[in-house]
Amino acid sequence: MGKKRIIKKSEEELLKEREVVDAGLKKDIKTKKALKVKEGNLYISSTYNNTIITLTDPLGKVLAWRSAGAIGFKGTKKATPFAASKVAEALCLIADKIGVLKINVFVKGIGSGRDSAIRSLASHGLQIISITDVTPVPHNGCRPKKARRV
Repeated sequence: MGKKRIIKKSEEELLKEREVVDAGLKKDIKTKKALKVKEGNLYISSTYNNTIITLTDPLGKVLAWRSAGAIGFKGTKKATPFAASKVAEALCLIADKIGVLKINVFVKGIGSGRDSAIRSLASHGLQIISITDVTPVPHNGCRPKKARRV
């Protein structure tokens, strides 16, 4: 295999890299923490494989998001109701820091974490104004196969 070579960067190069990274960060991060939003929309996307919860302001700008995979669940455990409740709990902590008190909940998908996420949100002190199911429903579906000729 050979020797592994470790490239050490000088302090000047590290400072230049850091400036580039800091410039690339969004400027809204500071304003989001300073801005106290009282109301918000919460989108729960619950699939067979994962549960993703997104918190937005009334205009639709994303304030925070969490998913079962980002918290640390792996594989099929991401789609469980327990994982969904833990995701909701983590997002409630962020909502408290931002100052969100009232939320409109929009649920999408057919996973098993739908109900437990909503229950967890309610139990952690967020006031739920409305719950709306926005799961896409096919009206007529795909075109069926041709009839088999024998």
